Amino acid sequence: MPRIVCISDTHNCNDQIDVPDGDLLIHSGDATTVGTVEQIEAFNGWFSDLPHKRKIFVAGNHDWLFEKDNHLARCLLDPGIVYLQDSSVEIDGIKIYGSPWQPRFFNWAFNLDRGPQMAEKWAMISNDIDILITHSPPNGILDLVPREGWDENTGCEELRKRVEEIAAFRRLKLHVFGHIHSGYGVHEEFGVKFVNASTCDEHYNPTQSPIVIDLE
Repeated sequence: MPRIVCISDTHNCNDQIDVPDGDLLIHSGDATTVGTVEQIEAFNGWFSDLPHKRKIFVAGNHDWLFEKDNHLARCLLDPGIVYLQDSSVEIDGIKIYGSPWQPRFFNWAFNLDRGPQMAEKWAMISNDIDILITHSPPNGILDLVPREGWDENTGCEELRKRVEEIAAFRRLKLHVFGHIHSGYGVHEEFGVKFVNASTCDEHYNPTQSPIVIDLE
């Protein structure tokens, strides 16, 4: 099975990140800070030059152009980069689904209200996927944000419900996301490996290493 390299929330720090080799490179959003044409072009130049045979990108809330002008944003990406937005791809027999949405977070891109709006997006995910890529974490999994005197689970409740439903079919192996920089790490539950691959820390410094997963 393939060696999968997971990164997210790189926020224009491209050349400061040491990306290990692997078969499939996944970026789960926030490649930029404000998603301008120039920032996406810079990300594309870096990402497309990495040596990995297969590359997948899902936009995040900072990658504005992918919501404002999706066609233009896609045209800025090298043909070798698979961009997923409420869509799937099959690579070497592995079915992968990607989606950029998250519960409303200030006035950023790909925002939806918690509850039915989010549930409608996650209902589009089929039960027969092997890898799920979202920008948002599911609620209660690698989504803690430290507050003064307490911590808050900020992930999506509806996404967690849908992941649990899909996991019951025992095919889903890996869920990669980012968005919550402080949630960086790996967790296993329901027989699924969850990876918060946020490369930047809370101060937007790229101090958190890419995470490598060898699928069994």
